[in-house]
Amino acid sequence: MSENLLEMRGICKSFGGVHALDQVNLSIKPGRVMCLCGENGCGKSTLVKIISGVYTKDEGEVIFEGKKIDHITPAEAAQLGVQVIYQDLSIFPNLSVMENLAINSEIAAGRKIVDRKRWEATAKEALSKIGYNIDLNATMGELSIADKQLVAICRALLFNAKLIIMDEPTTALTKREVEALFKTVRQLRDSGIAIMFIGHKTEEVFEIADDVCIMRNGKNVYLGSTSELTRDDFVYYLTGRRLEPDYFVPKNIGKEPVLKVENLTLKNGKCKNVSFDLRKGEILGVTGLLGSGRTELALALFGMEKIASGKIYKDGQEVQINSPVAAQKLRIGYLPEDRNGEGLCLEQPIADNIVLASLKRLSGKFGFITKKAINADAEIWREKFSIKTDDVRKNVSTLSGGNAQKVVLSKWLATDLDVLILNGPTVGVDVGAKQDIHALVHDLANEGLAVIIISDDLPEVVVNCNRVIVMKDGEIVGRMDGEEVQEDSIVKIIS
Repeated sequence: MSENLLEMRGICKSFGGVHALDQVNLSIKPGRVMCLCGENGCGKSTLVKIISGVYTKDEGEVIFEGKKIDHITPAEAAQLGVQVIYQDLSIFPNLSVMENLAINSEIAAGRKIVDRKRWEATAKEALSKIGYNIDLNATMGELSIADKQLVAICRALLFNAKLIIMDEPTTALTKREVEALFKTVRQLRDSGIAIMFIGHKTEEVFEIADDVCIMRNGKNVYLGSTSELTRDDFVYYLTGRRLEPDYFVPKNIGKEPVLKVENLTLKNGKCKNVSFDLRKGEILGVTGLLGSGRTELALALFGMEKIASGKIYKDGQEVQINSPVAAQKLRIGYLPEDRNGEGLCLEQPIADNIVLASLKRLSGKFGFITKKAINADAEIWREKFSIKTDDVRKNVSTLSGGNAQKVVLSKWLATDLDVLILNGPTVGVDVGAKQDIHALVHDLANEGLAVIIISDDLPEVVVNCNRVIVMKDGEIVGRMDGEEVQEDSIVKIIS
């Protein structure tokens, strides 16, 4: 029998004449973590759907535990031991932890009568598999993303999982939560379960993966051991280009602050006596751990958190920012960390999303806005930011993460801003698009825009910011300028 749990040979899959997968090979061994990597649109999701029975391959062989499989349904894949934990986690947010853990087992067994003792026993069995403790009566929707992930893993283990596929599980996790997740992944690996970990963050791949499969344009470009791969080569295989850190060098910083904050304290207590200034042409970094107050500071500057005391000055004049409308009138824009939930209307056209904040500018003499005007404006930004789409009337949900982020940027820049606040500007964006967005922000700053980047991604902060403030427990605990901005210096302050 083959030492591989799963082998895929020469897999091909097309949709409407477009090759999503072209002669893809992949193998996974029991008790190993294999990272499946590639930029958005490379074919990762299609490959996973073939493994889990959602799609049927056009060509090639799929061999599981030494047996060739021609056609399989999702239910049959689950019976074989294949479990997929998608980004949405497929949970019932209004049900309890116990109900989420037990309900699939109850349905699979065809039971129609609720026996809460049996449900509780099932839930406890699931949690015991990784030694995880949580209140069984807690509502799933109220849990952190990290706890939801662990519940989803426990649920998968109830079905005698042999292969667990995790779809970008660290996207919304803090560094501490990632460390806890990786501890669980290693525990599962050491018990003999094969793990397919889908991701593209270089440091995480090299920390957790035993093996790596890298895809580009529907094809394998690397398949082998992580130990035989350098970080530089990983990025090259992923993007098809050699990427070097592009540090921001301000060209023309304004003499007077465009934005000044004095002793800002919020009513919710998440920020206390915060003071800083920001000039045109510079990028100010705000960093700190989860709960440090960095996001609340951004929301306050955009009128979404109530201010208890302190002052805000715009162009030397004291201002009151008590709503997003007030912030926009002061030419302040805000790109939220959750671009899909807060920054975009996913099932609306790209063009409509781009002009959303500048409708007044596009309205005619009698207040009417034509589709022609909307499309023409959107085309300007599509070309300026190289947004990859062949039609701005397509829904924004059709775009990759990096291109969707460019749409949010376009939306605000179309309003002629003085200050742009970016909260987690590259969350969920692949490495190539990440560098493209950074270069774009550098250009905007050097054209005179004042930028604030809020991030806990320290390499992102170091590469992009000429000044940094570090927050902890709602207060500023460190300031750095120019060459002082170093990752190890920030770590010493926040740890």
